Parts: sequence; structure tokens; C-alpha cells
Amino acid sequence: MIDAMKYSAICLFCCVWTLSAGAADWPQWRGPQFNGVAEGAAPLEWSDSKNVAWKTPIPGRGFSTPVVWGDTIFLTTAIPMGEAKPAEAPKPPDAPKPEGPSPGSPGARRGPGGGSGGNIEHRFVVMALNRRTGAVEWEQTAATAVTHEGYHARYGSFASYAPVTDGKHVWALFGSYGLYCYDMKGKLVWKKELPKMKMVMSFGEGGAPVLAGGRLILKLDQESGSFIAVLDKLTGKEIWRKEREERSSWSNPLVVDHGGKKLVIASASAKTRAYDLETGDVIWEVAGLGGNVIPAPVLAGDVVVVMSGFRNPNQLAIKLGGKGDLTGTEAVLWSNQRGNSYTPSPVLEGGKMYFLTDNGLLSCVNPVTGEAYYRQQRLGKPYNFKASPVAAAGRLYLASEEGDVVVVKLGEQFEVLATNTLTDQFFEASPVITNGSLYLRSDKALYCIREK
Repeated sequence: MIDAMKYSAICLFCCVWTLSAGAADWPQWRGPQFNGVAEGAAPLEWSDSKNVAWKTPIPGRGFSTPVVWGDTIFLTTAIPMGEAKPAEAPKPPDAPKPEGPSPGSPGARRGPGGGSGGNIEHRFVVMALNRRTGAVEWEQTAATAVTHEGYHARYGSFASYAPVTDGKHVWALFGSYGLYCYDMKGKLVWKKELPKMKMVMSFGEGGAPVLAGGRLILKLDQESGSFIAVLDKLTGKEIWRKEREERSSWSNPLVVDHGGKKLVIASASAKTRAYDLETGDVIWEVAGLGGNVIPAPVLAGDVVVVMSGFRNPNQLAIKLGGKGDLTGTEAVLWSNQRGNSYTPSPVLEGGKMYFLTDNGLLSCVNPVTGEAYYRQQRLGKPYNFKASPVAAAGRLYLASEEGDVVVVKLGEQFEVLATNTLTDQFFEASPVITNGSLYLRSDKALYCIREK
């Protein structure tokens, strides 16, 4: 185990590329440091009648995590404009078998399969709300289109990509239905059409664009035609694009500074790859993750941890600095096949990594050595999770499908501090914490939880 002094020294030479956000901002999906950790604190307890500062209904259907800059919250949604039509006909028996799980298989996404929402006209909407009051400040229809493919009936939506902002612009990605750049007042600056995507079993698209300086990074893995691209954030012009021999994945890239270069680390089923941000060249690659990769990579010192939790689950800790194919080399410091997240991304805080299975088993490990402080601890009752945890002021917040948010103490000893319920809510978007407030997006509304 590395000591605190050595860990600090490593961090001087290797760090996550972060936006120039204030301490109170949450400008991207995993927060200001892209590790799921907020500055400041959040309430410990709330209910339908306690510490709910406001609740704003959100029209349509969208599971994208909101982002916050200053006094403004940005989120996306998709609003159907017509009646549902019959789902796409099933593939013939001789078609290639998809990577996705069969109903009832271990790690399967519970509930109906894909295909909901296809062949219906939708409005793809970007909204800005006042974080203090919940009032809608502006709403823009980015596009209106008939959807070519559906989404998972329970877990999917046409607005599952989190937006990102730098305080001057906000970028909203709708995948097959385009990428849009707005100023902070809602004026469209530019838009970009993107290819129609084909996702495994019509589970739906999702993820988030990533900002690094003046660059905007898109990773769009699908059943064919997968690619990663870097755009000029002010114009939308492509700087480079690299085709990827990958099938559907939903994991977000991670941008790190190492050895004088900015690397874009993208995990997926065939290989995890580190691209040079400037050129798109692959610096190194590692095979070993399983199918349907969703959790985002995290950085601890000079070690990147990537994870998969579906078929052939695996975690890989990769030491930065190598080149070429690092599979099976000493650059892979450790691996783990127990209790991995299928959907939620991990939290990295205080030199410890916390990760959560979809059925509610929490683990805490040293990300550099793989040493477990605890593994697969239950949260008091059976739960289902798709939202990623977030941390603030010594607490970990876990938002469940059942409407409960479980608060766990950070540290080497597992301890549940509180369980808070909002009645008849379903959480798939990840929590957001800024300015002492907790923002929870359910399938129906956006809540602000704030101590009164």
C-alpha cells in the first residue's frame, strides 16, 4: 500500500483532466474531478415532507444526469409526439446472436427487453432550471425526429446522455439525433448530425460527451460502425476520428495528464485503449474486460482502474507509462472478478474506490493494490441500482430504483448512516451535489434536497 506522501507525489505527475469549475459546480456527469466526489456537504436525512426545498416535474422521458454551473441546472429529455407503434420484428434465426443477456440470465437487466419507443416522433429537449427555486429558465427543442430504434422498456430513454458545460456553453448529445451546443441563455451556437446507431438488443444509447480544454470527446460504441472522435468545442468541427473494433458499450472516456501528454482512456469489451488527445494515436491497449461495458474508468495516482460486470466480469488496474499491447504484462497490477458493477460507475475518494453491483452489494478497495477493506456488503434490504454513487463530506449516496437513497459512511468500515425515501419514485440518473444541496432526478421530476 502506498503511503500518503508517495500518493501525493504521484498525483503531481498524473491527474485527471478537469474543467475549470468552481467548488460549487457540477459541470459533467461524474462531477468536477470526474470521480463522483463533490466539494462541500449534502443533507443526511430527508423524506417527502422533510428537507425537500422544491420539486419540478420534467416532461417526457429522460435518464440523463443533470449538470450544474452557478445558479443553473441543465438537463435533457425526450417528449413523444405520437402514439406507440409495433416494435421492430425480431431477427431471423440465422442472424448473429447479440452480446446482450437472455431474460433471467445472471447480470441481465431485469424487466422487458429492448424496443420500446421506436418509430415514434419525439422532441429532443434541453432544459435550464434555476437551482435555487427549480423554476424553468429556458427550454429549447434541439430536434424533432421519428426514432429509428427503441430502448429498454424500463432502463432506456432517448435522453440518457448527460450534458456537459464549461460555464460559457452547454453541450447536449442525443446520439443518433445529433449533438447541440448552446450558450448559457439557450441560444443555439452549432449542431452536428451523427450516424444512426444500432445498439445491442435495442437497449438504448447513453453516456456523456467529455470536455478537455478546447476539445469535445465523443465515444459512440455500437453493434457496427463504432468510433471515437474529438471535436473543436466552439465550432463542432472534427479534429480526428478513429474507428473502433468494438460492439455496444456505454462507458465514458477518462482524460488524464501523464508524461507530458493528455490521454483519452476508453474502456470496452475487446480492449481498453489510451488515445493521444492531440493525434488520436493509440498509445497502449489492454484486453480482458467482459461484455456490455458500462462503468467509467477512474484514476488513482498513476493507476487507471476499468471494470465490467456482465458476462465474464473483470476489473483491471493498469499502471500508466506503458506503450503497445500491455495485455498480460506487469503493467496490469491486479484484477478482480467479484462483486463488480454492471451499470453504476465507481467513486474514488481518499485513496479508496467504492463500487456497487446492480443488486445492491457495496465494496471498498485500495485501487492501487486491489486490497479489499470490505466486499459485497448488503445495504439492509434487496435493492436494484442503475444510478452511479456520489460522495460528499465523508458520505456515499446511493440512489435506488425503489426510491430509496442509502447513505453510507466513507472509510474502511462499512456503516449505513441513513436510508431516505421519496414515495413512488424511480432513480436511474446519478445524484448531483452542489452548494450544500442534493439534486435527484427521478423518472417524473427533479428534486432539490436542502436542509431547512
